[in-house]
Parts: sequence; structure tokens; C-alpha cells
Amino acid sequence: MDKTALRRFVERAWNDSITPALVEYIKIPNQSPGFDPQWREHGHMDAAVNLIRAWIDAQGVRGLQLDVVRDGARSPLLFIEVAGDARQTVLMYGHLDKQPPMEGWNAGLGPWTPVLRDGRLYGRGGADDGYSAFAAVTAIRALQEQGLPHARCVILIEACEESGSGDLPHYVDRLQARIGNPNFVVCLDSGCGNYEQLWLTASLRGMVNGTLTVRVLDEGVHSGGASGIVPSTFRIARQLLSRIEDESSGEVLLPDLWVDIPRERRQQITTTAAVLGDTIGKSFPYHAAAQAIGDDPRELLLNRTWRPQLEVTGASGLPALENAGNVLRPATTLKLSMRLPPTAKPKLAAAALKRVLEHDPPYAASVRFDCHEGAGGWNAPALAPWLAQAVDQASQDVFGKPPCFMGEGGTIPFMAMLGEKFPEAQFMITGVLGPHSNAHGPNEFLELSMAKGLTACVASVLFEHARAGSGLSKG
Repeated sequence: MDKTALRRFVERAWNDSITPALVEYIKIPNQSPGFDPQWREHGHMDAAVNLIRAWIDAQGVRGLQLDVVRDGARSPLLFIEVAGDARQTVLMYGHLDKQPPMEGWNAGLGPWTPVLRDGRLYGRGGADDGYSAFAAVTAIRALQEQGLPHARCVILIEACEESGSGDLPHYVDRLQARIGNPNFVVCLDSGCGNYEQLWLTASLRGMVNGTLTVRVLDEGVHSGGASGIVPSTFRIARQLLSRIEDESSGEVLLPDLWVDIPRERRQQITTTAAVLGDTIGKSFPYHAAAQAIGDDPRELLLNRTWRPQLEVTGASGLPALENAGNVLRPATTLKLSMRLPPTAKPKLAAAALKRVLEHDPPYAASVRFDCHEGAGGWNAPALAPWLAQAVDQASQDVFGKPPCFMGEGGTIPFMAMLGEKFPEAQFMITGVLGPHSNAHGPNEFLELSMAKGLTACVASVLFEHARAGSGLSKG
């Protein structure tokens, strides 16, 4: 492999072709089906699919076949197959659906307004995860440009990841014969600790989402007449949350939601903490003098990757400020998002939450916890020697630094499913979501230098995968 030519090819592809396509992609408000129930009528998902398909068709990748798979009311799936060494199969994954727009974008920026500024492409979905299809195809094309071998490649680009990947298991089962039995999986939907080296995801957290509803009245009443007699549903909800979380420290109090952290992961966290230092706690857009919950980077990483954490992500029963009269409200509903350690069991966690929250409610209030979504986490298998060497060499060649391993706090349901379906496969889970990139929030951006470097690294590792499978010596 001519590594200088590889980097030049990837740079040119991103500058001349991928970035302009991503600019157009960001303009499309293709929210995930869970956030846009009328996505079919609106046509935005089809527009994104057609844009990516047209770009891929124009690349001239040899042996590439692309199908848009649709089953009834399910979201579409891009199924891309590239012929290669048929003795082994690489499965590559990304998604094209987006999170809602979110408020709070800086002046001149917006979710559907692509802006190139200081080497970053701002807008919803560029980094999470619209770039993935472009990067995967370009990595393969880069090898073909040099006449280098690669395995048969299957690329799956789904359209409902941000809604929990509910359609993906159906498609994977339906397309099992076409997918085959991959021995190497590359996922481009993860994060990075900085933009200076290759990052591999060692684990992903699971999650349980649900709504907690507290009701004491059939209708709202005058607060002057009722307060002090009728209990506040908001106060009851606060009491119930204190059963599952220490409000001072944020520590989750339910034993069923904790696991033993593997020794290897603790060692990797110690290494990563040394690499990133205090940037771990400072990489978020704090307001004024607000700060992280602690200053020990190792403890912060443990919290983010292997300890359960609760967040209240939404509420109903609370009128907008301009409509808030002197009324004691009849009910309060909170949406709870509980992140779980990678090896925790979502069903056990959901059952524990329901049991503790609903038991013996204060003032005999009506309390109900409904679990709406649960997903298992994922803990990566140990790297095979060829992959350990390949990622190290790729990171050194492209970035001039060794790779780093870090657990991610997010959830990719597909990874847990693949781990069960293909237990012998090796995994390269990586991505471009780094400091301040703010996926799901305002001012999301794609760091273009990182995207280019990652594309080159993926191409390099695909080449080494082919060489390892064909028995060629490494050099």
C-alpha cells in the first residue's frame, strides 16, 4: 500500500465530493421515524436515501450493487454489497436518520443550515451519522484505486437508529443469506476522545426509557384553596426519584442496575484518563460557572461508561410559563432515561425500576411507570493479533499517534445484536463524535480532519484484514 497516495486520495474525495454531498444532506430534515410519525408523507427520508444512493452510483466502485430495501411501513434500508475475496465478509454499518432539530443553535447556525467554519461542517446529522455511507464506500474505493485486495463487503445504512433500530432486526433476519457470515464488523456510529488519533469503542452502554406518571386529582384546582391539603404531584415525583438516585451525588441506588467492571476495561479507562486528562470534564458547553460533577478523569469515565446514570429528558403536565396559572396540577409525567452498564440486563433493570417506583406510593397517589424502550449494551471481544496490529499501524500512519480505546456512554442496539449473531467476529467500532461535537444537541458539527483520517484508517484496516485472511505476511 502506498500510504501517501491513500491519504491524498481520501483528502481529495472529501474535499471534492463528500463534503458537498453532506452539505446537501444536512439540508434535509429527515428526522427518525420516532420523532416524525409522518415521515413517509413528508418524503424527507426518501430524499436522504436518494441523495446517498445517487452519490454512491456516481463513484464507479467496481463490483458494487446497491438496493434500497423496503418492507411495508418499515423505514428503508440501504443494502450495499461490494464484491471482493469471497472467503471472508466485512459488515459495515451506519445510519442516515437524524435527531430532532433542538433549540439553542448559535447565531448563523441551524439544524438544516449547513455551515463550513474552521474545518468543521455544522448541521444536524453530518457527524451522527450521515458521513458513514460516504466514508465506508470511499475506504473501499481507495483500495481499488491502488489495486489492493479487500474482502467481500456488505454495508448496511439504516433509517431508524435514532428511534432504537426497531426495523433493523427484521431486515437483518430477512437478508441473512445475502449478508452471509461476517468475520469482521466495522461500525462508524461511535465517538472519539480527541481528533488526534484513531479511537476504538471498547463498550457501549444499554438503556431503559420510560415514563413516570403521578396523579392525585381528576382535574386541576385553585392552588390557594388546595395547597397544604392536596399533595403536589411534583413533590411526590421528587420523592420517587430519590428512591432510585441519590440526588446529591447522582449515584443510582438500585443494585440490579450495577455490574462488575472487567479488569481490562478498568485498565483501558486508566490509560484513556491519562491521555485526555481534564478535557473529559471540560468538553461540554457549560453555562457560566457550571462544572462537571467531579475532577477525577478516571471516575468521570467510569461514570460515563460502566455505571448506571439517570436523566429526566422530558415532562408533561407542566404548562408553559405564560400559561401557568395559580393551579395545583392534577398530574405530573416525567420521561426517564436510565443508561445501563454494558453487561446489565435491560429487562431486569426495567422490572426493578417499575417495582421500586410503584411500590407504596406517598399519599396513596396513583403512580405508574411504563417502560417504552430497552436496549442491551455491548462489551467488545478481545482484539485478534492481526486487528490489534492493524489499528495500531493505521493510527500511527495517519495521525502519528497510537490508537486509544474508550467505552462510549451511548447505545447502538445493532452492536449487541451482531455480537449475539456473529460471536466469532472481530469488531472495529469507531466514529467522529468528539469534544464539543454535540450530537443530538444544538451546534452539532463534523470535524472534517477527523473524518478524513478515519476514512483512511478504515481503508488501511480493510487491507490488513484481507491480507490476514489470505495468509500473506505482514510488513
